[in-house]
Amino acid sequence: MRFLVRLLVTAVAMGLTFLLVDLCWDGQILPLIIIALIFGLVNALIRPLLLILTCPLIILTLGLGIFVINVLMLWLTIWLANRMGFGFTCVPDFFWNLILGAIVLSIASWGVSLLVPDEGEKGHAAR
Repeated sequence: MRFLVRLLVTAVAMGLTFLLVDLCWDGQILPLIIIALIFGLVNALIRPLLLILTCPLIILTLGLGIFVINVLMLWLTIWLANRMGFGFTCVPDFFWNLILGAIVLSIASWGVSLLVPDEGEKGHAAR
């Protein structure tokens, strides 16, 4: 049940991000849930590897390298969803749109984590 709630809240956050930033989303709701699932898979499988591989760069840039990784994860999600035919009319090649989209999505994801905390975070809050 927690998975579905997090998926739906992430889909809403992504939909708001796509509308606010003009990332070529066609406005369909059902593909948005699939896009949120793709985003979750990209963040679960690829992002940790990039964080490990770029750890020295992240330390050197005082954490700003993580922002670049977030932009890449958003771009990869949009690219994969577009290649699969889900919800996008184009792949945005506007670098600034992706940067702004990553900022909005980061804030939205932070809000999602406040609304639906992970099981481990819930245990720490009870102590």
